[in-house]
Amino acid sequence: MSVISVADVEGANGFLVIAARDILTPLAADRAKELNIRIERTGPTKEAAAAPPVRPGAQPPAKPAPMAKSSTSIGWVQPGALSGALYRRGAPVPTQMRVRGELDAATREDRTRVAVIGAGHVGAMTALRLAETSLFSRVALIDIIPGLAAGLALDMWHSAPLRGFMTRIEGSADLSALDGASYVVMTAGRPRQPGMSRTDLTGVNAEIVGGVADGIRRYAPKSVVVVVTNPLEEMTHLMARRTGFASNRVIGMAGVLDSARFCSLIALEGVARPQDVDAIALGSHGAEMVIPLSLAKANGRPIEELIPRDRLATIVERARDSGAEVVKLLQKGSAYFSPAESAASMVAAMVRGGSDLIAACVQSGGAYSVEDTRIGLPVRLDADGVKEIVKLPLRPEEQAALAEAARSIAKRISELG
Repeated sequence: MSVISVADVEGANGFLVIAARDILTPLAADRAKELNIRIERTGPTKEAAAAPPVRPGAQPPAKPAPMAKSSTSIGWVQPGALSGALYRRGAPVPTQMRVRGELDAATREDRTRVAVIGAGHVGAMTALRLAETSLFSRVALIDIIPGLAAGLALDMWHSAPLRGFMTRIEGSADLSALDGASYVVMTAGRPRQPGMSRTDLTGVNAEIVGGVADGIRRYAPKSVVVVVTNPLEEMTHLMARRTGFASNRVIGMAGVLDSARFCSLIALEGVARPQDVDAIALGSHGAEMVIPLSLAKANGRPIEELIPRDRLATIVERARDSGAEVVKLLQKGSAYFSPAESAASMVAAMVRGGSDLIAACVQSGGAYSVEDTRIGLPVRLDADGVKEIVKLPLRPEEQAALAEAARSIAKRISELG
């Protein structure tokens, strides 16, 4: 008996035959419908049982063995065979349903370690999201408040049998818990309050980032650091300066979040699902955000053909102000679900070996002919951090806006000292 997963469906070439006792997950069935993959299950007949299954990617035989088709083209899942959690896209396969090789890989202690600095809402959610991937042997959650990180870590670990992950989550109030981490996510810092700009945070958060950077340099000198603390560009610059790490190993998380915000707002217009909107947010994580509409698409079609220009301008402005909008609605605190998801996705992509094209705050190094500073640009990541800055064809006005954003960021960084 095998569990037929989304990966099996995506690897099929339009047709997939599964054995009578194989279990097709609801998630895989949904994906098969999306990709128009025809799935047939071998029946209980002796001839069908003896017929070899057609594995993912293979063409169906010219004269297939006799088989009894299921009641639908997608097949059926035996009631109670799998947890309902598998209806959630991306949910892990429960431990008892994993094949031996996958289980062994998920429990190896030589897997990558990751640390999250700051056990506030963003840090705690980031730690949980990273643990749920089961890519790591350990997630260390660190916070200066005694007992906070340890308590949250224990609470998260209690959910492991329910969520199906095997990554240990440990909490500490000491930066020595960074030891052995290949990746560090920096979320610690004072959050924005209503009426407060990101630059208002510069002084207090610079002191926090500086102290943490010294600890990273001491305990995790070979790590890649993803900075989430605001103001993003200034804190990313400070982290790089204080650690002394190469520019590819200190990355600001902003572009992934801002791009996702814009795509989600476009989806509210009814032109596509959020995941079918393709757009990228460059520049700063704030007023100088640049969203090149010339590159934005929904279901492969240019967004400018689907949504009126004045409406698009309103959506771009709302995306720029989304963080402040959340702060205003909450009245106390700031966004944390989407920032945590963004940071965790960046680290997971690096651990898996690389990312698709994303936006991140990096050292420009003359790319796009902008001032050499920390700015959001299109990049690809690999296990060592930033693999490359990707050149995209921008309109003259988009290029000019990016250059203006770089000048403003460089000025703020110079004032930081």
